[in-house]
Amino acid sequence: MEPLDTSAPRLRVAALYCFTRFDDPAALRAPLEALCHEHRIRGTLLLAGEGINGTIAGTDAGIDAIVAHVRGLPGCEGVDVKFSDAPHMPFHRMKVRLKREIVTMGQPDIDPLAIVGTYVEPQDWNALIADPDTIVIDTRNDYEVAVGTFARAIDPHTKTFREFPEWFRSERERLLGQGKAPKVAMFCTGGIRCEKSTAFLKQEGVEDVFHLKGGILKYLETVPEEQSLWEGECFVFDQRVTIGHGLAPGSYELCHACRRPISAEDRASEFYEIGVSCPACHGERTEEQRAAYRERERQEKLAARRGEAHVGAVYRGE
Repeated sequence: MEPLDTSAPRLRVAALYCFTRFDDPAALRAPLEALCHEHRIRGTLLLAGEGINGTIAGTDAGIDAIVAHVRGLPGCEGVDVKFSDAPHMPFHRMKVRLKREIVTMGQPDIDPLAIVGTYVEPQDWNALIADPDTIVIDTRNDYEVAVGTFARAIDPHTKTFREFPEWFRSERERLLGQGKAPKVAMFCTGGIRCEKSTAFLKQEGVEDVFHLKGGILKYLETVPEEQSLWEGECFVFDQRVTIGHGLAPGSYELCHACRRPISAEDRASEFYEIGVSCPACHGERTEEQRAAYRERERQEKLAARRGEAHVGAVYRGE
């Protein structure tokens, strides 16, 4: 990939997804990847038989070209795209990957095109989750919830989205009780996980299921901070790590050993070593692994001194 024009005044980030039916997603990969390289776009796009998902960054013209291309794919005319700005390129390279699912839940019978919860606009979300008859569930993973969440939200303490169905089935009676089932409101970063989680609950027989349209990103973009029920920051899947109200850059950094967000307090810990470990992962790694991470960190610094981009970022997906 050619070097990005760093003289550009800003970079635009586009987070997008669309559930649709691609008969041959492999055939869509090469043209999409070529166009991304042509416009010096970086990030990750996932293609599967159920649609497309990903986050990319580049110039305004480059992002416009990719979004226009995606909207030309079968069933993607109304693809949901959330835009934000970044002061620096938040991705190391461009990847277009073929996957079984564009967001992995591991429930093959779930089809968001057939059944899904009720969308709630950001400006109406506060009233719904403030209602005492509403159960609010954060469908994201534990490391994301730890950075920030909505008031009153239940944390499932899942490490991956694949664990969500088992969590709900085991907690269903406690959550919903034996009488009239309460309303269930769910949210995630950009909205895609809730497409599947609400479809899953509907399939499980839960009737009043709602989800935040556009996800946390749209809420933070459109709801004024003084009216917000959001507490903390929002983890994002790129080198910005977290963002706040108005999609402003957050205060967290990323542990390059485990890819979890780390706070200023974490960085002051005896278990924190740049590129090697943080309080969350120090006990999960062997000394041999940490030695390998130290060598990787050394190579990254050497590459930076030579003016070369180090390729090593991992996209976790929404």
